[in-house]
Amino acid sequence: MSHDAPFAASTLLTARPAGCPFSPPDALGRIRDERPLARMRYPDGHDGWLATGHAAVRAVLADPRFSARYELMHYPLPGGPTGELPPAPPGDMTGMDAPEHTRYRRLLMGKFTVRRMALLTERVGEITTEHLDAMERGGRTADLVRAYAQPVPAHVICELLGVPFADRDLFHRHTVTLMSLDATQEERTAAGTRLHEYMGSLVAAKRAAPTDDLLSDLTTGDLTEEELTGLGGLLLAAGLDTTANMIAHGTFALLRHPDQLAALRADPDLADRAVEELMRFLSVAHTTLRVALEDVELAGEVIRAGETVTLSIEAANRDPERFPDPDALDLHRRAIGHLGFGHGIHQCLGQQLARVEMRVALPALFRRFPDLRLAVDPGEVPLRTDMNIYGVHRLPVAWGGA
Repeated sequence: MSHDAPFAASTLLTARPAGCPFSPPDALGRIRDERPLARMRYPDGHDGWLATGHAAVRAVLADPRFSARYELMHYPLPGGPTGELPPAPPGDMTGMDAPEHTRYRRLLMGKFTVRRMALLTERVGEITTEHLDAMERGGRTADLVRAYAQPVPAHVICELLGVPFADRDLFHRHTVTLMSLDATQEERTAAGTRLHEYMGSLVAAKRAAPTDDLLSDLTTGDLTEEELTGLGGLLLAAGLDTTANMIAHGTFALLRHPDQLAALRADPDLADRAVEELMRFLSVAHTTLRVALEDVELAGEVIRAGETVTLSIEAANRDPERFPDPDALDLHRRAIGHLGFGHGIHQCLGQQLARVEMRVALPALFRRFPDLRLAVDPGEVPLRTDMNIYGVHRLPVAWGGA
């Protein structure tokens, strides 16, 4: 065991190669090839770890000896929170371990089954058609993020939860602040407070007059007002941002890989594989953290109790030990085992919903606008390198006559 191995990094590496908006930072790949579980010194001086290999990341995510509790973690980027982080508030099961996490998960698992989400396919198709119609009426150019990628999943999750669709902009604005790597702690706190206040008033309204939606269903259980508010906010934020970035960034990737776009157009049955491969290739939820609760031997190393492990999902999903020719986008690939939705007990609860949305929204977009193209030079597309969820801030597109 080499606990005294040299430090591979002093902070999480985020700089992407120039002209390669879909590639993880080069340095992450070099570290993975040399040492898939490497020592890392955190900005606050903590000596922890960086996991970049697929096997190492998957093992940590599956192991109950690693905790997801926020208050145990050290932040891997400079300028982040200093000192001990606050514990997850009621309802935020992403920052909890069993049995607290299990209680929330059990309440929700039946709501997001493959069968239930498949039943939503027709409604998702109607929503995509509405927004494609609006794009077409608006002319021959649009910012795909605001016109399509954001409103489609927002509309779906708002209907599912029973949130007024008209309030989506408020939620999106505050969610972006919460997920910004550049936001100050004060800005994050203020955004969290606004979201909490709004969701609290909505929960109270649902409890007083339930309607046919998921949030109303949850009010009939034993959750407290605080738990309902936190859980509702978590589900809404997750449903708004991650899938929106997959649709926008996935469109960008397909436009930059015309051979793969042609394959998708030629074979509609390729949509399922396309979703999985784009999840692997893009890895928009690029990083997560865990903390060892006891000494753990892994990949020839000993991770000591209390040490934070930064898990690079994007590096793991490009690991040549798991995926042949990993830097190629290949929609025919069977990308089984990718970690784009996470793994273990915290694997994305809404993954089946996200799959339905992407499986419908991406082919529909290219059917409606077969000559869809970027309206700017690829290098001018603003990337979300400043966000916890990667993607594009805007994606100017055009169709029709030149």
